[in-house]
Amino acid sequence: MTGTARTAAAAAPRSVVTGAAMLTGSGLSNQLGAALGALAFGPLGTSGVVAIRQLVSAAILLPVARPRLRSFTWAQWWPALLLGVVLATMNLSLYGAVDRIGLGLAVTLEFLGPLAVALCASRTRADLLLAAGAAVGVYVLLLPDASSDVLGYALGLLAACCWASYILLNRMLGGRLSGLQAPATATLVSSLLTLPITVQLIAEGRLLGWPLLLAALSGVLCSVIPYSIDVIALRWVTTRFFGVFMSINPMFAALAGVVVLGQVPAAHEWIGMAIIVAVNAVAVSRSLRGSRVARTPPDGVTPSSA
Repeated sequence: MTGTARTAAAAAPRSVVTGAAMLTGSGLSNQLGAALGALAFGPLGTSGVVAIRQLVSAAILLPVARPRLRSFTWAQWWPALLLGVVLATMNLSLYGAVDRIGLGLAVTLEFLGPLAVALCASRTRADLLLAAGAAVGVYVLLLPDASSDVLGYALGLLAACCWASYILLNRMLGGRLSGLQAPATATLVSSLLTLPITVQLIAEGRLLGWPLLLAALSGVLCSVIPYSIDVIALRWVTTRFFGVFMSINPMFAALAGVVVLGQVPAAHEWIGMAIIVAVNAVAVSRSLRGSRVARTPPDGVTPSSA
Protein backbone atom coordinates (compact mmCIF):
# COMPACT_ATOMS: atom_id res chain seq x y z
CA MET A 1 0.00 0.00 0.00
CA THR A 2 1.39 3.39 -0.97
CA GLY A 3 1.72 6.27 1.46
CA THR A 4 -1.17 8.08 -0.24
CA ALA A 5 -3.41 5.01 0.01
CA ARG A 6 -2.56 4.52 3.70
CA THR A 7 -3.36 8.17 4.39
CA ALA A 8 -6.70 7.91 2.61
CA ALA A 9 -7.57 4.69 4.46
CA ALA A 10 -6.80 6.30 7.81
CA ALA A 11 -8.72 9.45 6.93
CA ALA A 12 -11.93 7.56 6.11
CA PRO A 13 -12.59 6.23 9.67
CA ARG A 14 -11.65 9.63 11.11
CA SER A 15 -14.20 11.28 8.84
CA VAL A 16 -16.92 8.92 10.11
CA VAL A 17 -16.03 9.60 13.76
CA THR A 18 -16.01 13.35 13.12
CA GLY A 19 -19.32 13.21 11.27
CA ALA A 20 -20.93 11.03 13.96
CA ALA A 21 -19.78 13.38 16.72
CA MET A 22 -21.21 16.36 14.83
CA LEU A 23 -24.55 14.62 14.28
CA THR A 24 -24.76 13.65 17.96
CA GLY A 25 -24.27 17.26 19.01
CA SER A 26 -26.80 18.36 16.40
CA GLY A 27 -29.41 15.91 17.69
CA LEU A 28 -28.96 16.85 21.35
CA SER A 29 -29.22 20.55 20.56
CA ASN A 30 -32.26 20.04 18.35
CA GLN A 31 -34.31 18.03 20.82
CA LEU A 32 -33.46 20.18 23.84
CA GLY A 33 -34.52 23.23 21.85
CA ALA A 34 -37.75 21.53 20.78
CA ALA A 35 -38.60 20.75 24.40
CA LEU A 36 -37.91 24.32 25.50
CA GLY A 37 -39.99 25.66 22.62
CA ALA A 38 -42.89 23.41 23.64
CA LEU A 39 -43.02 25.24 26.98
CA ALA A 40 -44.07 28.37 25.08
CA PHE A 41 -46.93 26.73 23.14
CA GLY A 42 -49.55 28.09 25.53
CA PRO A 43 -48.76 31.82 25.26
CA LEU A 44 -47.50 31.88 21.64
CA GLY A 45 -49.06 28.88 19.95
CA THR A 46 -47.11 26.33 17.91
CA SER A 47 -46.95 28.56 14.82
CA GLY A 48 -45.81 31.50 16.94
CA VAL A 49 -42.90 29.52 18.38
CA VAL A 50 -41.91 28.42 14.88
CA ALA A 51 -42.07 32.00 13.56
CA ILE A 52 -39.79 33.28 16.32
CA ARG A 53 -37.43 30.34 15.79
CA GLN A 54 -37.03 31.16 12.12
CA LEU A 55 -36.60 34.87 12.76
CA VAL A 56 -33.89 34.27 15.36
CA SER A 57 -32.15 31.78 13.10
CA ALA A 58 -32.03 34.23 10.21
CA ALA A 59 -30.87 37.08 12.46
CA ILE A 60 -27.90 35.00 13.66
CA LEU A 61 -26.92 33.08 10.53
CA LEU A 62 -27.13 35.89 7.98
CA PRO A 63 -24.47 38.16 9.57
CA VAL A 64 -22.21 35.15 10.15
CA ALA A 65 -22.53 33.52 6.73
CA ARG A 66 -23.05 36.72 4.71
CA PRO A 67 -24.39 34.89 1.64
CA ARG A 68 -23.71 36.70 -1.63
CA LEU A 69 -27.33 36.61 -2.74
CA ARG A 70 -26.81 38.86 -5.76
CA SER A 71 -24.18 36.54 -7.18
CA PHE A 72 -26.25 33.36 -6.78
CA THR A 73 -26.95 31.44 -9.96
CA TRP A 74 -30.30 29.76 -10.56
CA ALA A 75 -28.65 26.41 -9.80
CA GLN A 76 -27.88 27.81 -6.32
CA TRP A 77 -31.11 29.73 -5.84
CA TRP A 78 -33.74 27.09 -6.52
CA PRO A 79 -32.54 24.49 -3.96
CA ALA A 80 -31.97 27.26 -1.38
CA LEU A 81 -35.50 28.60 -1.90
CA LEU A 82 -36.94 25.11 -1.75
CA LEU A 83 -34.97 24.37 1.42
CA GLY A 84 -36.49 27.48 3.01
CA VAL A 85 -40.00 26.25 2.20
CA VAL A 86 -39.08 22.82 3.55
CA LEU A 87 -37.76 24.28 6.81
CA ALA A 88 -40.89 26.33 7.43
CA THR A 89 -43.18 23.40 6.66
CA MET A 90 -41.10 20.93 8.67
CA ASN A 91 -41.10 23.10 11.78
CA LEU A 92 -44.80 23.97 11.58
CA SER A 93 -45.84 20.35 11.10
CA LEU A 94 -43.45 18.98 13.72
CA TYR A 95 -44.51 21.41 16.43
CA GLY A 96 -48.15 20.75 15.56
CA ALA A 97 -47.43 17.06 16.11
CA VAL A 98 -45.54 17.72 19.36
CA ASP A 99 -48.54 19.64 20.68
CA ARG A 100 -50.89 16.73 19.94
CA ILE A 101 -48.91 13.51 20.54
CA GLY A 102 -45.85 14.58 22.56
CA LEU A 103 -42.22 15.22 21.71
CA GLY A 104 -40.97 11.62 21.66
CA LEU A 105 -43.66 10.26 19.34
CA ALA A 106 -43.58 13.32 17.07
CA VAL A 107 -39.83 13.11 16.54
CA THR A 108 -40.07 9.35 16.05
CA LEU A 109 -42.53 9.85 13.21
CA GLU A 110 -40.36 12.61 11.79
CA PHE A 111 -37.47 10.16 11.72
CA LEU A 112 -39.27 8.12 9.06
CA GLY A 113 -37.92 10.71 6.61
CA PRO A 114 -34.23 9.94 7.20
CA LEU A 115 -35.14 6.26 7.36
CA ALA A 116 -36.66 6.51 3.88
CA VAL A 117 -33.47 8.16 2.67
CA ALA A 118 -31.46 5.29 4.12
CA LEU A 119 -33.68 2.70 2.44
CA CYS A 120 -33.57 4.41 -0.95
CA ALA A 121 -29.79 4.81 -0.82
CA SER A 122 -29.05 1.26 0.35
CA ARG A 123 -26.87 -0.93 -1.84
CA THR A 124 -26.39 -4.10 0.22
CA ARG A 125 -28.59 -6.54 2.13
CA ALA A 126 -26.90 -5.53 5.39
CA ASP A 127 -27.87 -1.91 4.80
CA LEU A 128 -31.49 -2.91 4.25
CA LEU A 129 -31.42 -4.97 7.45
CA LEU A 130 -30.15 -1.97 9.40
CA ALA A 131 -32.90 0.24 8.00
CA ALA A 132 -35.46 -2.48 8.77
CA GLY A 133 -34.13 -2.71 12.33
CA ALA A 134 -34.62 1.01 12.76
CA ALA A 135 -38.15 0.65 11.37
CA VAL A 136 -38.91 -2.05 13.97
CA GLY A 137 -37.68 0.29 16.69
CA VAL A 138 -39.96 3.03 15.38
CA TYR A 139 -42.98 0.70 15.39
CA VAL A 140 -42.30 -0.52 18.93
CA LEU A 141 -42.07 3.10 20.02
CA LEU A 142 -45.46 3.93 18.51
CA LEU A 143 -47.60 0.78 18.92
CA PRO A 144 -50.54 2.60 17.27
CA ASP A 145 -54.11 1.68 18.28
CA ALA A 146 -57.68 2.89 17.79
CA SER A 147 -57.20 5.78 20.22
CA SER A 148 -54.26 7.19 18.27
CA ASP A 149 -54.35 10.86 17.29
CA VAL A 150 -54.59 10.60 13.49
CA LEU A 151 -54.02 14.30 12.86
CA GLY A 152 -50.99 14.30 15.13
CA TYR A 153 -49.55 11.31 13.28
CA ALA A 154 -50.30 12.96 9.92
CA LEU A 155 -48.42 16.09 10.98
CA GLY A 156 -45.51 13.91 12.09
CA LEU A 157 -45.47 12.16 8.72
CA LEU A 158 -45.51 15.51 6.91
CA ALA A 159 -42.50 16.52 9.00
CA ALA A 160 -40.87 13.23 7.96
CA CYS A 161 -41.29 14.07 4.27
CA CYS A 162 -39.79 17.48 4.91
CA TRP A 163 -36.83 16.03 6.81
CA ALA A 164 -36.05 13.66 3.94
CA SER A 165 -36.11 16.62 1.57
CA TYR A 166 -33.95 18.59 3.99
CA ILE A 167 -31.25 15.90 3.90
CA LEU A 168 -31.16 15.71 0.11
CA LEU A 169 -31.29 19.47 -0.44
CA ASN A 170 -28.55 20.10 2.12
CA ARG A 171 -26.39 17.51 0.40
CA MET A 172 -26.95 19.25 -2.92
CA LEU A 173 -26.28 22.73 -1.54
CA GLY A 174 -23.15 21.56 0.27
CA GLY A 175 -21.47 21.30 -3.13
CA ARG A 176 -22.92 24.54 -4.53
CA LEU A 177 -22.61 27.03 -1.67
CA SER A 178 -19.61 27.38 0.62
CA GLY A 179 -19.64 27.69 4.39
CA LEU A 180 -23.01 28.42 5.99
CA GLN A 181 -24.51 30.26 3.02
CA ALA A 182 -27.06 27.49 2.39
CA PRO A 183 -28.65 27.36 5.88
CA ALA A 184 -28.47 31.15 6.17
CA THR A 185 -30.33 31.65 2.90
CA ALA A 186 -32.86 28.95 3.74
CA THR A 187 -33.63 30.44 7.16
CA LEU A 188 -34.07 33.85 5.53
CA VAL A 189 -36.68 32.36 3.21
CA SER A 190 -38.44 30.48 6.02
CA SER A 191 -38.47 33.56 8.26
CA LEU A 192 -40.12 35.58 5.48
CA LEU A 193 -42.73 32.87 5.00
CA THR A 194 -43.62 32.92 8.71
CA LEU A 195 -43.30 36.71 9.10
CA PRO A 196 -47.09 37.30 9.07
CA ILE A 197 -47.36 35.14 12.19
CA THR A 198 -44.69 37.23 13.93
CA VAL A 199 -46.48 40.46 12.96
CA GLN A 200 -49.73 39.12 14.39
CA LEU A 201 -48.03 38.23 17.69
CA ILE A 202 -46.58 41.74 17.93
CA ALA A 203 -49.95 43.32 17.15
CA GLU A 204 -51.59 41.26 19.89
CA GLY A 205 -48.86 42.13 22.40
CA ARG A 206 -47.93 38.49 23.00
CA LEU A 207 -44.16 38.71 22.39
CA LEU A 208 -43.21 39.38 25.99
CA GLY A 209 -41.23 37.83 28.84
CA TRP A 210 -40.31 34.19 29.21
CA PRO A 211 -42.32 32.86 26.23
CA LEU A 212 -40.32 35.08 23.89
CA LEU A 213 -37.07 34.03 25.58
CA LEU A 214 -37.92 30.32 25.27
CA ALA A 215 -38.90 30.66 21.62
CA ALA A 216 -35.71 32.59 20.85
CA LEU A 217 -33.56 30.02 22.66
CA SER A 218 -35.37 27.30 20.75
CA GLY A 219 -34.40 29.07 17.54
CA VAL A 220 -30.72 28.88 18.45
CA LEU A 221 -30.78 25.28 19.67
CA CYS A 222 -33.15 23.88 17.02
CA SER A 223 -32.14 25.88 13.98
CA VAL A 224 -28.84 27.74 14.12
CA ILE A 225 -26.74 24.99 15.70
CA PRO A 226 -28.21 21.90 13.97
CA TYR A 227 -28.47 23.45 10.49
CA SER A 228 -24.90 24.69 10.70
CA ILE A 229 -23.58 21.34 11.94
CA ASP A 230 -25.57 19.25 9.47
CA VAL A 231 -24.43 21.08 6.36
CA ILE A 232 -20.81 20.51 7.44
CA ALA A 233 -21.34 16.92 8.60
CA LEU A 234 -22.84 15.99 5.22
CA ARG A 235 -19.44 16.73 3.70
CA TRP A 236 -17.85 14.09 5.92
CA VAL A 237 -20.39 11.25 5.66
CA THR A 238 -22.72 9.90 3.01
CA THR A 239 -26.43 10.68 2.82
CA ARG A 240 -27.20 7.05 3.72
CA PHE A 241 -25.04 7.16 6.85
CA PHE A 242 -26.66 10.47 7.83
CA GLY A 243 -30.12 8.95 7.44
CA VAL A 244 -29.42 5.87 9.57
CA PHE A 245 -27.41 7.68 12.24
CA MET A 246 -30.09 10.31 12.77
CA SER A 247 -32.36 7.55 14.11
CA ILE A 248 -30.87 8.41 17.50
CA ASN A 249 -33.02 11.56 17.57
CA PRO A 250 -36.13 9.82 19.00
CA MET A 251 -34.06 8.80 22.03
CA PHE A 252 -32.81 12.36 22.51
CA ALA A 253 -36.38 13.62 22.10
CA ALA A 254 -37.73 11.20 24.70
CA LEU A 255 -35.00 12.15 27.18
CA ALA A 256 -35.65 15.86 26.59
CA GLY A 257 -39.35 15.18 27.10
CA VAL A 258 -38.64 13.53 30.45
CA VAL A 259 -36.26 16.20 31.73
CA VAL A 260 -37.96 19.35 30.41
CA LEU A 261 -41.62 18.44 29.86
CA GLY A 262 -42.16 15.61 32.35
CA GLN A 263 -43.28 13.25 29.56
CA VAL A 264 -42.16 9.83 30.84
CA PRO A 265 -42.04 7.17 28.07
CA ALA A 266 -43.81 3.85 28.54
CA ALA A 267 -41.87 0.58 28.70
CA HIS A 268 -42.40 -0.20 25.01
CA GLU A 269 -41.06 3.24 24.10
CA TRP A 270 -37.83 2.62 25.98
CA ILE A 271 -37.51 -0.74 24.20
CA GLY A 272 -38.01 0.93 20.86
CA MET A 273 -35.33 3.48 21.67
CA ALA A 274 -32.92 0.71 22.65
CA ILE A 275 -33.46 -0.98 19.29
CA ILE A 276 -32.82 2.27 17.45
CA VAL A 277 -29.62 2.98 19.39
CA ALA A 278 -28.39 -0.56 18.64
CA VAL A 279 -28.97 0.02 14.93
CA ASN A 280 -26.91 3.19 15.16
CA ALA A 281 -24.06 1.40 16.90
CA VAL A 282 -23.94 -1.27 14.19
CA ALA A 283 -24.13 1.31 11.42
CA VAL A 284 -21.24 3.31 12.84
CA SER A 285 -19.08 0.23 13.46
CA ARG A 286 -19.63 -0.96 9.89
CA SER A 287 -18.65 2.44 8.59
CA LEU A 288 -15.46 2.40 10.64
CA ARG A 289 -14.49 -0.99 9.19
CA GLY A 290 -14.87 0.13 5.60
CA SER A 291 -14.29 3.41 3.86
CA ARG A 292 -17.12 2.84 1.40
CA VAL A 293 -19.66 4.50 3.69
CA ALA A 294 -17.46 7.43 4.67
CA ARG A 295 -15.81 9.94 2.48
CA THR A 296 -13.14 12.49 3.17
CA PRO A 297 -14.05 16.15 2.90
CA PRO A 298 -13.42 17.92 -0.38
CA ASP A 299 -10.35 20.05 -0.87
CA GLY A 300 -10.41 23.24 1.12
CA VAL A 301 -13.17 22.09 3.49
CA THR A 302 -12.34 21.79 7.16
CA PRO A 303 -14.94 21.06 9.81
CA SER A 304 -15.68 23.75 12.34
CA SER A 305 -18.06 23.95 15.24
CA ALA A 306 -21.16 26.03 14.64
